[in-house]
Amino acid sequence: MKIKTFETSLQSSHSIIVPDQIANHYLNKGYKRVVVEIVFKEKSVQFHAALQKIKERYHITFNKQNQKKLGIFPSDYFTVRLLEDTSKYGVEIPEEFEAVLQSDPEALQIFDTLTAGKKRSIIYYILKIRNTQNRIDKALIITENLKLGIRDHKELIKRL
Repeated sequence: MKIKTFETSLQSSHSIIVPDQIANHYLNKGYKRVVVEIVFKEKSVQFHAALQKIKERYHITFNKQNQKKLGIFPSDYFTVRLLEDTSKYGVEIPEEFEAVLQSDPEALQIFDTLTAGKKRSIIYYILKIRNTQNRIDKALIITENLKLGIRDHKELIKRL
């Protein structure tokens, strides 16, 4: 796995600029999504992100929650490491959701027909749930709703 590192600061309140040479390295290899590790004062966070081109420059979203974890302010410089995102969905799937999908081939087949963004949205929703049993319960609700033909996010997460 190839790692590219650079130093930068916040471009806006929620993004950083990726040098063209580094962004193109990943894009030319077919990786629009990358794993990002940001290191600041011996603390680090790691997350999945998309390389987004905005006004001829490549950006990565760096949310306030991760900035706060590291104690980063707008004037701070920090180290960014990008790695190839080899995950199936562009984000690591919680093991509870993966187990539910594996136990229900029909739901897995339907889930795999969703757009990549919709899949990630569902996965991120489940990742926000801290309690293991609640993750399993919500995964079961989502898979049942998928089988009922529900695709709207707000309806997908509701128990019928």
